[in-house]
Amino acid sequence: MGGEVIIFTLIFGVIFGIAYLFFSTRNKERMALIEKGADASIFVKGRKEPTAPFWKVLILNLSLLLIGIGCAIFLASIMVYSLGVEDSVAYPGTIFLMAGIGLLSRFFLTKKLEKEV
Repeated sequence: MGGEVIIFTLIFGVIFGIAYLFFSTRNKERMALIEKGADASIFVKGRKEPTAPFWKVLILNLSLLLIGIGCAIFLASIMVYSLGVEDSVAYPGTIFLMAGIGLLSRFFLTKKLEKEV
């Protein structure tokens, strides 16, 4: 039981350390630029082109991911019962493959959606 606690605290510590270094370094860089008289507008990341609403992108992402997982379970069951592939290989393999294909198609559809807006 002691191993799980150590791993959990190490993971938490690494995440905290990375976040702390990121924000403290960013703050020091900004303070140095302000001391030298740089304009504060360089800290604002503004997009000039309009983007698609967040909810459309989220729905597209979730729908294609769930479609991919559903197709994967269907294909895996066909592989198990028709081709005799083991359950422990067919289901995880096809789920990860089809979920990846769904997310890849989501990427291209989101790019297309961004261009339309």
